[in-house]
Amino acid sequence: MNALPRPRLFEQREARLSALNELPRQHWLGGMVHSQGTLEPRLTALAELRRHLCAGELPPAGTWRWPPAAPAAALAEAIAALSLARYCAGRQELSDTVVMSILFHLDFIVDYRDRGATETEAIASAVAAFSEDWQERRGQLDELIEVFGMLPEDGKNTNWDQLRGLLRASGWQAVLRIRRLLEHLPELAKLIRGLGRARPTDEDDPSRQQIVEAMAQATAQLPYRRNVRIPDMPGETRGVRRSDRIARMLPAEAMLLGHRRLRLVWHARRAERTLLSYEDDDRMQETRLMPEPVSRPVPAPQAGKRAELGPMLVCVDTSGSMAGGAEAVAKAVVLEAMRTAHAQRRACHVFAFGGPDEVIDMALDVDAGGIERLASFLGQAFRGGTDICGPLDKALARLESQSWRYADLLIASDGEFGATPAMAARLDEAKRALGLRVQGVLVGDRETLGFMQIADDILPVRDWRRYGEADERAADPPIHSHRLTALYFPGALRTQDNLDATVSPAEAAATVRSGRNPAATPPDPP
Repeated sequence: MNALPRPRLFEQREARLSALNELPRQHWLGGMVHSQGTLEPRLTALAELRRHLCAGELPPAGTWRWPPAAPAAALAEAIAALSLARYCAGRQELSDTVVMSILFHLDFIVDYRDRGATETEAIASAVAAFSEDWQERRGQLDELIEVFGMLPEDGKNTNWDQLRGLLRASGWQAVLRIRRLLEHLPELAKLIRGLGRARPTDEDDPSRQQIVEAMAQATAQLPYRRNVRIPDMPGETRGVRRSDRIARMLPAEAMLLGHRRLRLVWHARRAERTLLSYEDDDRMQETRLMPEPVSRPVPAPQAGKRAELGPMLVCVDTSGSMAGGAEAVAKAVVLEAMRTAHAQRRACHVFAFGGPDEVIDMALDVDAGGIERLASFLGQAFRGGTDICGPLDKALARLESQSWRYADLLIASDGEFGATPAMAARLDEAKRALGLRVQGVLVGDRETLGFMQIADDILPVRDWRRYGEADERAADPPIHSHRLTALYFPGALRTQDNLDATVSPAEAAATVRSGRNPAATPPDPP
């Protein structure tokens, strides 16, 4: 069956609008009913300008098909002065926003003419309004790039008013201050980049060392089997030969013995060993040990590779004891986690915890909603008590899902908390079963038993007092080391030796009631 011919009734008319296929739908109305220029050149020029902006370049004004030469020259000069092509490189949404802004402002030229302005004045007014609008937006783009390292995902024109309102709010000023604080904490950024276990790196991780079988060269005595031929041994008859074996001589030789004269010939042949005899032999299999070089497996320690670039779960202490410089450092942890996750296309979830049942979940994506949640969090003050079990329970529950199984947990706190034995046991089980790593950021003067119990490693920020708003010239830490507990109270640490030497409360109570001292040595018998 032959295919039906293509209808050509409207083909010629539709060809005039073929450039619409390269434009997003938001540009269709403004591109078709604009007051400047004619339809076909305008649509083609918009598609070309959109492609050039997304590529990070701006074509010379003399090559533009639209708008006319005068507004095109002024507009190209304004775009070059604002460096909009550099901002639009690789960002299609922002390029579409610039094109929409060009259509919007150039459409006001006829309105300026109706108010009595000349053609030159009308063009200058439209281009000036475009430049003023993007001068403000460019400053906000610079702030976003400074904070997040890139522009948000939803930089569409429809969401720009929401972003503009967020960037003018008081909470955004707190974001900018915390971003400047990160420049003084490079070790914090390095720590956060290493979280996650989605992909192994080339860096050795001593904590992941394991015993593996390695192939080593050795010499072994290997059995070598061969067949050895044993002549004259009863076995297989192979032929006839000359010998002196009477038992194996041919019957023709035996007949010579019965003749009185030929028997002397037999004796002569036997003496000369020339009797015709059956040739027979047998073969035996012989096994001998021969030295041979071989490769054999031997147990050898092998350092594992550090894994990173997985999802991140961040627990931030928002209790009253964190007020001041510790609060600023904790907020810097959240901001850096958000920046790193967005730059490396990773998931990031934050649990801000205070007292019992005071846990706030925040999914921090770099979009209008994520920036609003971040600004709200960074702009609020910390207060209340401290309960670590609530955020740990939510973090462990999230680890059970497939998308979060390679996540690592980061806890930023001053360590003034303690997990229950049941919660500590659940956390240890997640470390063994899932490979979970718990990284701590100590925003305080010393490690605490509660922090050391749940964290695999702790990064101390000893000069946290310097980052408070009240006095950024605070004195040095009042203590010489943050390891005071390990130095002066080693018996209080929850090491395996200390746990083995510790009796249960029930056993201790029974000993006290009985009046016995288990540590005392019994007296010698008389």
